[in-house]
Amino acid sequence: MNVSVIIPVKNGAPFIAEAVRSALAQAEVVDVVVVDDGSVDETAKIVSGLRDPRVVLISGGRVGVSAARNRGFAEVIKRRASSWVMFLDADDRLRSGAISKLLAAATGRCVAVYGDYERIDEQGRSIGRRGWLRGRNKPSGDILRALLSGNFIVNGGVMLMRRDAFQRVGGFDETLRYCEDWHGFCRLAALGPIPYVDETVLEYRVHGSSAMMRGSIGFAQYQSALDRVFSDPLIVKRIRPDEAARLAANAEAHLRTYLACQAVRSHDYWRALPQTAGALRSAPHRAPKTMIHILGAAAGF
Repeated sequence: MNVSVIIPVKNGAPFIAEAVRSALAQAEVVDVVVVDDGSVDETAKIVSGLRDPRVVLISGGRVGVSAARNRGFAEVIKRRASSWVMFLDADDRLRSGAISKLLAAATGRCVAVYGDYERIDEQGRSIGRRGWLRGRNKPSGDILRALLSGNFIVNGGVMLMRRDAFQRVGGFDETLRYCEDWHGFCRLAALGPIPYVDETVLEYRVHGSSAMMRGSIGFAQYQSALDRVFSDPLIVKRIRPDEAARLAANAEAHLRTYLACQAVRSHDYWRALPQTAGALRSAPHRAPKTMIHILGAAAGF
């Protein structure tokens, strides 16, 4: 039950040490592979200074986050030290005992297992009210259709993947700049069950330098991933042709709702309006759910 944690990073000096230490604190972690994707700040120096034999630093190139993750995974395969892998973002951190909680649910034929997250600010303080939402019974087991309707997993730092299963899906699509993780999660879910653990395992950092919080991402940047998901042979062979259009409409509504929620959290309400309208237009039957999410974002959830 050994675990490798892969952390892609670019100019992550403010938070990278916290991310790496949170992974090293997990009892089952045998290595932490940090892939420096062309940083020009002190990232590499900080990682090198941690002086733990489990830390592996790979430097060079500006290849993008998908390629950086894949490069880290290739290192894990080469080292053959673990049977499970996690992809942790460089500005997030794992909670104490996170991996133990996930592994406890990783039984039978499951290809991965995932938990939940809380938001933190730049100083590491909890923000929002997600803690009030325990017991939500997120999809568990055969989650493919639910996941095709929208990425409720959100972040790779809440998920452990069997190394062999992730190798079978072929890594992350390096042609996708956005939503590449959602596409990868869908491919993984097409292989087998993914149980959910109702535990907070990740602290997901919200900060001003995030592209999403700056409002520099719109739905157009997500379109290629949406098209890729619903044309992927591994995925589409698991769903009926008559399901595809409905699931794709749900996914578009989900993505637009997410953009609207992030705009609301940034207090950019004019940016939220067209995304809300687009979500309602894409999937009118989901209107109550869409509005609950957006109102929830306004209330701090």
